[in-house]
Amino acid sequence: MGGQILELRVHGVSNTPPSETLGLTPDPGGEAPQPRLVAGGPVTGFYRSATASPHDPIVVEAYSWGQLTSGARTARDVERALWTLLLPFTLANVALHARPGIPADPTTERLASRSGITAWLIRLFCLSLTSTPVLALTGVGVDLIGWQCVDQTCLSRIPGPWDFLASPWWQQGGRALAVGLTVPLALIAVLGIVAWRTYQYEAVMPADPVNPPARQTPTPVDAEVLPSQPVDAPPPAAEKPPGPPANPLEDPTFWWGEGQLRRAAVLHLCTGAVVAAAVPLGSILVLDPPQGARAAVAWPTVAMLAAVVAIALVAIGRPYLTRRSGATPLGHWTVAVTVLTVLGLAGTVLVLLLPDGAAGTPLAGLRPPAGCDTAPFLPGCREDRSLPGFDGIIAWLVTGQLLLLIAVGTTARSGRRGLAAPVAAALLIAAGAAWNHGWLPAVGPAPLDVWQLALPVLAVAVTGLMLPRIRPSDAKQPLEPYTDLAWRGRAPAVIAGFGWLLCLAYCTGLVYWVTDHLNGEVPPGGRPTVVPPAPTTWVGLSFAVALVALALVATRAVVLFHRLRKQEYAELTASDKRLSAHDLRRARDVSAHRAIHRLVGEHALRLIGWYAGALALLAALCCVAVLSPVHPDQMSTTGPTAVVRGVADLGDSLLGWLPVAVAAVGLLVYRNDTVRRSVGVLWDVGTFWPRAAHPLAPPSYAERAVPELLTRTAGLLALAEHDPRRMDGIILSGHSQGTVICTAVILQLPNRWRRRIWFFSYGCQLTRLYGRVFPAYFGPDRLPELTRALTRPSGGIGWTNFWRDTDPLGWPVTAGERDVAVTDPEALHPSDGEVADPPIRSHSGYPEAAEFQRERSRVAWLLRRAVPSPRRGLG
Repeated sequence: MGGQILELRVHGVSNTPPSETLGLTPDPGGEAPQPRLVAGGPVTGFYRSATASPHDPIVVEAYSWGQLTSGARTARDVERALWTLLLPFTLANVALHARPGIPADPTTERLASRSGITAWLIRLFCLSLTSTPVLALTGVGVDLIGWQCVDQTCLSRIPGPWDFLASPWWQQGGRALAVGLTVPLALIAVLGIVAWRTYQYEAVMPADPVNPPARQTPTPVDAEVLPSQPVDAPPPAAEKPPGPPANPLEDPTFWWGEGQLRRAAVLHLCTGAVVAAAVPLGSILVLDPPQGARAAVAWPTVAMLAAVVAIALVAIGRPYLTRRSGATPLGHWTVAVTVLTVLGLAGTVLVLLLPDGAAGTPLAGLRPPAGCDTAPFLPGCREDRSLPGFDGIIAWLVTGQLLLLIAVGTTARSGRRGLAAPVAAALLIAAGAAWNHGWLPAVGPAPLDVWQLALPVLAVAVTGLMLPRIRPSDAKQPLEPYTDLAWRGRAPAVIAGFGWLLCLAYCTGLVYWVTDHLNGEVPPGGRPTVVPPAPTTWVGLSFAVALVALALVATRAVVLFHRLRKQEYAELTASDKRLSAHDLRRARDVSAHRAIHRLVGEHALRLIGWYAGALALLAALCCVAVLSPVHPDQMSTTGPTAVVRGVADLGDSLLGWLPVAVAAVGLLVYRNDTVRRSVGVLWDVGTFWPRAAHPLAPPSYAERAVPELLTRTAGLLALAEHDPRRMDGIILSGHSQGTVICTAVILQLPNRWRRRIWFFSYGCQLTRLYGRVFPAYFGPDRLPELTRALTRPSGGIGWTNFWRDTDPLGWPVTAGERDVAVTDPEALHPSDGEVADPPIRSHSGYPEAAEFQRERSRVAWLLRRAVPSPRRGLG
């Protein structure tokens, strides 16, 4: 008699309970029977039915990983909900993995290559993205509190002991700015603590799980259900050494990046500290140039902070950072960056505490006096009372980030030749700024302002996005319709761009919220005590316009849905003219599901691309606006400009609630099944990838799930021949996101275990989503590697893909495997004595389908036939 076959099911994004994954149905009026935990723990565990027998020919086991992202309705859900505030970092990190042209062997990637340059630009963008919230908190602490909040009434609205800043001693020089600097430094400390705590995700399992340590003697309870490598097990048969990897997912250190994370996190945190210190220190250097002892401290401090930035810019492109060797120590460069940052911060605080010099204008003469809110005509009261130069820092950072995103898109699409346009634009706008400020020798005054040059310069940069894209030499795109590269090869820029805009919205909303809190109730006709930085006033207007554009895209999606539903309904009813009213109503329900299936598979990425294009144009116009001296607050309240000002005020109000709304949605994701299924797809796609670009993103659940599945699969197959727990074959059964996890597991397995593996995928997005957005892993030249890995010695392919035309997230996968179409619903009306309509299962319930059951029986017979029988008795 043949041995046992294990079907190991891996659920998708909705944190399906183990009982539901196993298909355990409740008794009438009762609850579903609870499965038993056979390996793992309460967070990630392997479960079997309590009634399962060791003698069953096919054993079903469920792997539950959803609590890594979806929580368990505990207090920790609140902490994970706050991870949604790190969504901009997540999207920036995902952009690194969306690059086309990543070499199959990551050790062969060079900085001068197309993928190497794109990776360096993305990591540089991630570095600037970390600086964005730090700069926003610097605006809160240094500008709003330390510079503008000068009277006792304003300071009393700040929680904590801030009243001392109203004393004359603290109002002198930059002493109040030194206290305000603690606000962004506190954010950096919080980000560092969060990053440090999440390192444990990457260190849970070893990188090579097929060689587990010798087990201890199990207890009688564990002996039947917890397999591990026995001490006296024979060594595995020698196999041919593996050749070079054909897919980056075969890299043994892909899911083991603790060393890389520590190195990158230090660089990001230190760079953020430098940005925070540069704002008040730069103000001192420009407004009140230091002399004497103050200069002796200031200029070495500048040199140390500049050295930190220089080291970070070089390091993010060097192999020692980008290689994911798990146990790599921090290295002397990281220690040097940390020491230089600490010394630079100490020097900055010392410069700020020292008294004013005589070389420039004392800061006390530039700071707005107390009482400007009630007496706006006092000397020193101005419309823009923010820290001098802070508006320009924000405007140039935003413009530089937009040019970086354009460079990412051009390089990813067209290689090094695409980099020429954004580089030329950056040089032109820098030269224009120097000309405008009179820094160019022997050149007269500029006839135009910088903001007037910005729009044509950005247009020059965008021309790089129109160059022909690089295609692989063995062009295999596409595998089937609607599987070409997403957004014409610009996916890294599109994904990172969404993260950038969301980060700007978060930061602006926070600044507006703090500003409103410090101002309190402004009387009619009065003026606020503090004002936000001038560039942020344009973000509210842009946010309102972006919402209008989103509504237009959503309207287009609704129109497409109704058109597709009409087509599907006509096809369903054309075959039979004698359908009853009940059947026609059911046909409308089925056609709606089929329309969503086609809308997502055929049009979703195109609609997102349209929205991304609209936001890119809006971002370019916003960059021109923030460089200009005009702001929405200065516009008239009558005439056409009143509409612009009203929209801007509405956007400002919405932005103030955006971080709270996103965090609330994040909390519902962990506690509400409906919300989790709606937004969980995007969240689990983002947190699947290792943090190879942005170390402060939420942890990757796959860094734990993939090694655990590797250990479990290899451990069951490697047991001694006569061990009753041994499995002669395993069906890796992945649903939705579980198919991606199973793919990563199979590509990490040695060949000796792959021969006894069969892959079931259902609700699968490997071609329509992952293959288009992440072509270096699942594209037409990389996905066939999974087929090759599952090719059996006899020539057959151990992969079966199930799909339905009512499943919005499941499609055929034409990569050489066996595709099985699952009928859904089974009929439009009840039959065989049933009174209820056959359900429309859509994205769920694949294992209950008759096609699935037949295929599983066939595969189990094939797996048993591959093992000589009889292998062992059942006693």
